[in-house]
Amino acid sequence: MRSLFSFFKDAKLAFILAIALLILQAFCELSLPAYTSDILNIGLQQSGIEDAVPDTIRGESLDAICMLVSDADEETVRSAYSLKEDSGYYVYNGNVDREELDSILIRPETVLFYAESAGSSAGSEFSLEQLIAAYRSGMITKDDIQAMLAQGEYDLSALNDSYLEQVAVQFVAREYTAVGISLQDLQTNYLWYKGGQMILLSLLMVAASIFAGLVAAKASSKIGRNLRKGIYEKVMSFSRTEMNYFSTASLITRSTNDIQQIQMIAMILLRIVLYAPILAIGGIIQVINTSTGMEWIIVLAIAIVGATIVILGKLVMPKFKLMQKLIDRVNLVSREILTGLLPIRAFAREKYEEKRFDKANDDLFRTQLFTNRAMSFLFPVIMFVMNGVSVLIVWAGAHGASVGTVQIGDITAFLTYSIVIVLSFLILSMVSILLPRAAVAADRVREVLNKETSLSDPEHPEDDRLDNAVGNVRFEHVNFRFPDADEDMLTDIDFTARNGETTAIIGSTGSGKSTLINLIARFHDVTAGAVKIDGVDIRNISQHKLHSLIGYVPQKGILFSGDVESNIKFADPGISDETMTEAAEVAQAADFIPELEGGYHAPIAQGGSNVSGGQRQRLSIARALAKGARILLFDDSFSALDFKTDLALRKALGSKVGDATVIIVAQRISTIMKADQIIVLDEGRISGIGKHKDLMETCPVYQEIARSQLSEQELAAEGGAF
Repeated sequence: MRSLFSFFKDAKLAFILAIALLILQAFCELSLPAYTSDILNIGLQQSGIEDAVPDTIRGESLDAICMLVSDADEETVRSAYSLKEDSGYYVYNGNVDREELDSILIRPETVLFYAESAGSSAGSEFSLEQLIAAYRSGMITKDDIQAMLAQGEYDLSALNDSYLEQVAVQFVAREYTAVGISLQDLQTNYLWYKGGQMILLSLLMVAASIFAGLVAAKASSKIGRNLRKGIYEKVMSFSRTEMNYFSTASLITRSTNDIQQIQMIAMILLRIVLYAPILAIGGIIQVINTSTGMEWIIVLAIAIVGATIVILGKLVMPKFKLMQKLIDRVNLVSREILTGLLPIRAFAREKYEEKRFDKANDDLFRTQLFTNRAMSFLFPVIMFVMNGVSVLIVWAGAHGASVGTVQIGDITAFLTYSIVIVLSFLILSMVSILLPRAAVAADRVREVLNKETSLSDPEHPEDDRLDNAVGNVRFEHVNFRFPDADEDMLTDIDFTARNGETTAIIGSTGSGKSTLINLIARFHDVTAGAVKIDGVDIRNISQHKLHSLIGYVPQKGILFSGDVESNIKFADPGISDETMTEAAEVAQAADFIPELEGGYHAPIAQGGSNVSGGQRQRLSIARALAKGARILLFDDSFSALDFKTDLALRKALGSKVGDATVIIVAQRISTIMKADQIIVLDEGRISGIGKHKDLMETCPVYQEIARSQLSEQELAAEGGAF
């Protein structure tokens, strides 16, 4: 998980903004059930009367209330009301805090409501009216009245505050009716007021949700873009050692599927994962504030859901790690089949390759099926818990409502909050399916980004020493061994390739010819010795500077999607058309380019699949020549050319690149017979160095190669163009 969250550091501001928007959205969403509760409890059941404080009250009712409270409370009550002129009614003036006044009025109003409803006496022989008259005449005191009420049916000690509040509100409703206030108008106004607030909250919630979505989309896209860029830049610095370590198929999966997983989880994290706990915590706080006594139901539900998530997480996490490796395997097999389709058909191996793909595909299928089956168990559990919570709340709430401890609106709000909490855990549980897989993907991406490259630029490059490079290449007793190999591939390679000369390298298959070329381009670093250009060790100059001096033609011609011109000018789009045309003529590509539809603007498919192998090689050679490099490396680049084209190309090269250092790896003797220097490799060692004629006299390995390819007449003629 650490790797996953480390990728989100660049989106800190987006996370802060998203959290703020999600808190606002959660606040609005969690406020709506409270408004619904108020509409049910106050708007419908209490006709819009919010508390036990009447805004208008008759004088006799005010006197009756004052008779039932202490002297200090009477002073507070009377100071809270002012006489309305010409009416005999008193109106609330706001001098006393409404909540404080409510706590004073709730009990006396309940007593008065019961007295007015039942008309029964508070004591054994006195009615409430008689008690009030006696109090006014001074026959009894307030303490006497309180004591008498406590002994009768008006003993309120056993009743809870919620029930007392409801009865007191009914007293206020009677007062309003008595003074001519329409309860229907009061109720309608309250419903419009609360409904309007709910609409505004809903609009605010929608706006917060939209902006949170925009922030999440932008942040996740930025994370994906930066990761793709980081992997691309890292892979561009890889040597062949690192490329072999990961494999092309794995790198493709990591830069596409794995980053897509990270990008998707970033989006979900900003929109859902962060929102779910905010909503759950807010819902729990609201549940606690409702004080319904049903909190144990939420605790039970959270415990069941949490245990289920933990168990399933431990069960499927190893499978998610395996799944990404199996995706790599499917990509590898698919890539091999698609690129090797012609040989597969030629050797009638379709059935075998189908079975190989089916095995890789079935392994992935079975793993995905296991994880999906395991995680599919989660949703029914959540739904069972959610429905069970609803049943328990209705059952417990109905019991509370029957005894007056809970109102219908409170039950509705509690049920809503409970569902919100359970759904929040459902969201988190669904994300738990994606989060482990994204964590595995993040580890795989991090592995690429943290991979140390075996090739690196020096801290203080000596690039300025090669500003006017001549191009002499010197191998000083070079040894090279591939990583993890038991023995050297090249041993004690010592020679100089001079400017203006052609150095040819020949040898049997596996003798190290291409490896030697790769050392010049620093695709690998030497194990011992040094490769120098004009006396400067190539390890002491930057790779960019080194490659700017080299024109490299690989053994397999590689073209890029675009057109002929973009491929020849690949080294620098600023290459002039004259230079491009001249390079194409030297490479013998000018023979077929005009025949292509569009000429130099003819489209080239990916990998050059719409041109022949020989044409790809000639365009690759033209690309290297157009660069104007001081050192030209041809890694068996003439193998796909016919003898006529090979001869013409070598003649053109001899006249056009005479001032460059030319190093050619070749299999055919005819290609290199006229080279200024021929190096013969045998099992990684130099078996001979010299011209063709000298080697024919002194080097048995060269003699064997020459006699296997040329007739005696051809050897005597010493054909060739170099």
